[in-house]
Amino acid sequence: MKIPAAFLALCASASAFSTQRSGVAKTTALSSVFDDYVGAVDYRGKKFEFDPLNLSESYSPFVGWFRESELRHGRTAMLAVMGFITTDFFRIPGDMYSFDAIPKTVDAHDSLLKTGPMYQLLLWIGLFDIVITAPAVQAMGNGDREPGDFGWVWFGPEGKEAMDKKRESELLNGRLAMIACGGIATQSIVNGHGFPYV
Repeated sequence: MKIPAAFLALCASASAFSTQRSGVAKTTALSSVFDDYVGAVDYRGKKFEFDPLNLSESYSPFVGWFRESELRHGRTAMLAVMGFITTDFFRIPGDMYSFDAIPKTVDAHDSLLKTGPMYQLLLWIGLFDIVITAPAVQAMGNGDREPGDFGWVWFGPEGKEAMDKKRESELLNGRLAMIACGGIATQSIVNGHGFPYV
């Protein structure tokens, strides 16, 4: 009984990799969402248009929101990675933040949730969202601003081409940081070590 069941499962899974032929011809769009936004490159600078679920076509009014979310999560992850690494070596003053009170960085969340500072962090992030993010997202929906652009470009390069290159770098670094943040948290929990997490 096991052998026929295994054979049927093997055949069914193999059919997933076969090509499907249908009588309906596929059409290609003249313009793509990747033409409208910077960042359709991989780490080598080659063209990379990754949208396996076709969310940009299915939910085209939300593409700006998707990019805004990607940038925000990438920026937050870059800060989180630096925070994870830095707090393995340095701590801010105060007994509740000391190495004696919190020996491992990964335990800081639970410890500080019990003592109160995490609630204050939640309050400040919520205030930032209400005062800055909500009007910015509204302006983005109206077409008054680009996703992720808060107008803080004092250190940005001059010229559109140089700025687009910086924006691509920010996206790639943010994508890497999102993966790194998950990897750091997992390694810290699994093996109980701080930096370099091995």
